[in-house]
Parts: sequence; structure tokens; C-alpha cells
Amino acid sequence: MRLLLVEDEKELAKPLKEGLEYQKYAVDLAFDGQDGERLARENNYDVIILDIMLPQKDGISITKSLRADGISTPILMLTAKGTVEDKTVGLDAGADDYLPKPFAFGELSARVRALLRRAGTEKKPVLQVADLQLDPATHDVIRAGKDIELVKKDFQLLEYLMRNADRVLTRAEIEEHVWDRNAELWSDVIRSHIKTLRAKIDKGHKTKLIKTIHGVGYKISAK
Repeated sequence: MRLLLVEDEKELAKPLKEGLEYQKYAVDLAFDGQDGERLARENNYDVIILDIMLPQKDGISITKSLRADGISTPILMLTAKGTVEDKTVGLDAGADDYLPKPFAFGELSARVRALLRRAGTEKKPVLQVADLQLDPATHDVIRAGKDIELVKKDFQLLEYLMRNADRVLTRAEIEEHVWDRNAELWSDVIRSHIKTLRAKIDKGHKTKLIKTIHGVGYKISAK
């Protein structure tokens, strides 16, 4: 899952980014409204976490502009203003949820998960393709009853493939959803991670699930 965090308070933004990345999200970060809106328009995010009071352009204006142009990405609005009137303004502008500061990271994380479920990106508690299972909540990966240990990025890649089972994903789509925009990717990075997944997921099994579609990208399928 790829998130956009737009927050000008660096002492808050950086720990939030690190916390969300620890929970297996890819996170892009913007420190002002103008850069945040540009990123929201250029990339396909699963959730946008947006502060209201920002330099260059405020969160209310950004939300109205995105909604007016048909961008329906779920928005969680952050603000130091917590009155009912302030919440009403944010929600009426098109935000999906509202979290006043200060807040506990656990609550923000729970609200992000709720928005993902509402948007349909967490359709099943456990993802399954043939005899391969992945639990997004516990990060357990099992094939044919055997536990498989994956590092963070391999888990994120496998999760994205399984959420889009039977669909061919281009390299650009994979980069966009699994890596954040500041990551320096060498040319064969995706192929290298696919190779690692095959060694852990498919080796020793008659049915190979991870498939290369030459010239296009990759998919996971039992067919």
C-alpha cells in the first residue's frame, strides 16, 4: 500500500513516516501544500494523510481541488483545530476522516486501515492464491502449511501481487506502489526481488505461482 503524507511539522512528519514504513507501507512525504497536491495528482495513492494548515496551499483547498477533478483517493485530515465546526468544514470539503492533534500513532494507524478497508483495498483478512496464504495483519506467509520468512520489501511486493492476483502488473505500477518516490532504484531491483520470492515461494512446488510476462511485468496466478 502506498501512502502520501503532507505535513509541514518535520518533527512530527518524519516519525510518522518511519512508523508507517515499519508497518509495511510505502510512504511519500511532502512538507507544503503545493508539493503535496502535485504528488497527489501525479501518483496513485491508497490513502492521503493531509494536514490542514500548510505553507503554499492549505489542506481544505487541496481537498476541494482534488475532489473537483475527480480524484477520489481516501483523505485523512490532520489538524490542530478540533472543534465540531472545523471537522464539518474538512468533511464537507471531501475528506473521509478527521484526526485532531495531538493524537496517538496507534489511532492514526487504525484510521488508515479503516480507510483502506472502506476503499476495498483490504477485501479479505487473509489473501490466498492456490495454497499460498498471506496475512496482512500478522505478516505471516504460508505455502502448503509451511511458514515462509520474508524481509519487509519482499513481503510488500508479494502482498501487492496477491492483492492483484491474475492481473499483470507493470514494472512502473510495482515501483509506484511498493517503493516510495525517494527510493533510489537500480535497474534490476524488481527482478532481483522477484527472483528471491520465487526461491522462497515456488521452489520445490509443482505449481509455479509467480509468472513473468515478458516485456510487460509480473503476475501471481495459479492458472
